[in-house]
Amino acid sequence: MPIRIKFCGGVRTVTGSRHLVSTDRSQVLLDCGLFHGHREEYYMVNSRFSFNPAKLNSLILSHAHIDHSGNIPTLIKRGFRSKIYATSATRDLCRLMLPDSGKIQEEDIKFLNKINRRLNLPSRKPLYTLKEAEATLKYFRSAYYQRRIKVAKDIYCTFFDAGHILGSAVVLLEIREGGKVIRLGYIVDLGRPHLPLLNDPTYIPDLDYMIIESTYGNRYHPSIKEAKEKLMVSINRTLARGGKVIIPSFALERTQEVLYFLKALIKERKLPRIPIYVDSPLAINITEVFRQHEDYLDKQTCRLIQRGIDPFPVEEITYVRRINESKELNRQTSPMIIIAGSGMCESGRILHHLKNNIEDEKNTVLVVGYMAENTLGKRIVERSPTVKIFGEEYKLNAEVVVINAFSGHADKNGLVDYIKHADGTGRLLKNVFVVHGDLDQSEALRQSLNDLGYPAYLPQIDEELELA
Repeated sequence: MPIRIKFCGGVRTVTGSRHLVSTDRSQVLLDCGLFHGHREEYYMVNSRFSFNPAKLNSLILSHAHIDHSGNIPTLIKRGFRSKIYATSATRDLCRLMLPDSGKIQEEDIKFLNKINRRLNLPSRKPLYTLKEAEATLKYFRSAYYQRRIKVAKDIYCTFFDAGHILGSAVVLLEIREGGKVIRLGYIVDLGRPHLPLLNDPTYIPDLDYMIIESTYGNRYHPSIKEAKEKLMVSINRTLARGGKVIIPSFALERTQEVLYFLKALIKERKLPRIPIYVDSPLAINITEVFRQHEDYLDKQTCRLIQRGIDPFPVEEITYVRRINESKELNRQTSPMIIIAGSGMCESGRILHHLKNNIEDEKNTVLVVGYMAENTLGKRIVERSPTVKIFGEEYKLNAEVVVINAFSGHADKNGLVDYIKHADGTGRLLKNVFVVHGDLDQSEALRQSLNDLGYPAYLPQIDEELELA
């Protein structure tokens, strides 16, 4: 049987990454993420697999973002009992993020069922619970950057720093077939050089095949300095109106990055001393994981920590853990900054802050991360006149500001540059499989690679291809 790849998720869309690599002796899954979308589609896509989880020899987890890790509990509910390989930072982050995902699902379903009962609609169940998420943690095994490990009878894996989030990895699979070895690179997600806190991405050379993301496959990022400037201007403009700044943010990486820049702006006296609330118990715990894994951080951040300087908090920050404290923020009318999850506005405490604040034109919704299609966050970015939150319509009167420069994903230049390094000078790449992007971005990157002379292919969902 030849080596095959089945693209089971995260193709022609951004979320829900999972790709199956098979030989006649082994099956290895690359990532197992949650797909984000409308509630019916969300449940249908995430509750089914186009392969048998019980037959997997291992799961290779690139990083802890929920669109890459968040469906592991369902995988185990469906019979997976093998090892999950990830960096130690990814493992520790998943210990927080997966149970939190289960808890949020239980809370959101509980709230939704209250509305359903009022409307005489049937009750629903969460995809998985907190307890089911906690049961996944015993399957994790730590891997280290640039150390080769055997993950199946004929497949070896090596992790390299992706520079995307804490502990993130791009992956080299060395797959034995007869007397030869095929080198497959999994470059999903790829970070950007020169971002604060993290090291730059590491190149994997001499690849035969590559699976690469295309989140920003046809776009270019402004400099991170520009993001800092736009953050300052947007906040000051909102404060002048007497409004609140609501920031939907992923608890992992983006929250820490925003705090890093808020600290800098206040220290430079470019922002006044204003109350800042991090309304996410998960983000609070994740910030502590950053402090415990300074070996994954860049040299500048490590030097700060070694000198006893905390790179994240400022005096004005209040960390909110309790629900009643979160609700109290919406009763206050004075200017403030609220950072809350989830990043795509599909669940969590951000929904309550949005429904209480988006109808007031004094306020600002400040978007600092990518919003996938068919999410509330995307509808806010597109400035829809009205949006639905918990099934009820609200007018979007608040100002919407989008700062794409905070993105932890490589842009078009970064993706093409990585492919050139992976290929070296020999034009050895046999194919580049373009995934993890909205269709227009994936198609544009594929075309650009073809124009540069690289073979590139945009697979369909559940399409299976042979590697020669």
